[in-house]
Amino acid sequence: MAPSDTVLSVRALRYGFPERPDFLGPLDTEASRGEMLGIIGPNGAGKTTLLRLLAGLLQPQDGSVRLGATDLHQAAVRERARRIAYLPQKAPADLASTAYEVVLMGRFPHRTYSLFESTADTEICRRAMGLTGTRPLADRRMDTLSGGEAQRVHLAAALAQQPEVLLLDEPTSALDLYHQLTIFDVLVRLTRERGVACVVVTHDLNLAGRHADRLILLDDGAIVAAGRPEEVLTDEVLAPVYGVRFAVHQLDSDQRPWIFPLQLQAGASASGEGTP
Repeated sequence: MAPSDTVLSVRALRYGFPERPDFLGPLDTEASRGEMLGIIGPNGAGKTTLLRLLAGLLQPQDGSVRLGATDLHQAAVRERARRIAYLPQKAPADLASTAYEVVLMGRFPHRTYSLFESTADTEICRRAMGLTGTRPLADRRMDTLSGGEAQRVHLAAALAQQPEVLLLDEPTSALDLYHQLTIFDVLVRLTRERGVACVVVTHDLNLAGRHADRLILLDDGAIVAAGRPEEVLTDEVLAPVYGVRFAVHQLDSDQRPWIFPLQLQAGASASGEGTP
């Protein structure tokens, strides 16, 4: 990617909590137009925290997050809402609103003087619901939907924002296999056809390896590996982080890695600290 393609950039980023002041960073990375960036790593590695920093929901302790040439925290809230869509891991599902009303909320940052949706808003929402397979749910109340159905509706709302940057935290965690692949196919199309910069946090290493252009592997608040999927998804890279030994195969002509967990690494525990 050329420098002009970079839409979101992170430099010397640090973030901490009172009980862990040095939890995350320093980190340097970027997201570019037309690229899917996958963020992987074990529980507690800092993936969701990093995504919330990229969304502007957390203030960095040090360093910067820039949206184009502008410091993210100096950008107007409305501008950020127009340019960045963020889908948290647990979006609210106990809403009395209908699925269509939730998707329509994605158009709010783009409205100017009218309180009501335009014909263009309606068409954009219709297309977003078509992409996510949620049109049949349009008149259903959110509190009647399954977890997977609600997750797809919230994704449709994010797509309806028509953002430059799409930040997704475990967007397929509640979905069946068909919808997992469907959603990632949609995300790939958005990056390729519309030039969206898509940043996805996922625990599914194979979905990440199959669809992402680049991967970042986080562990204990630090980037321990970054690069193309075939560079990151190797046993040598993953085993020290996950405490698991992997077998890696290429299943087709595109040489994308497909990994299989084999066994716990000798001396490893779930926390990565070794057996007692």
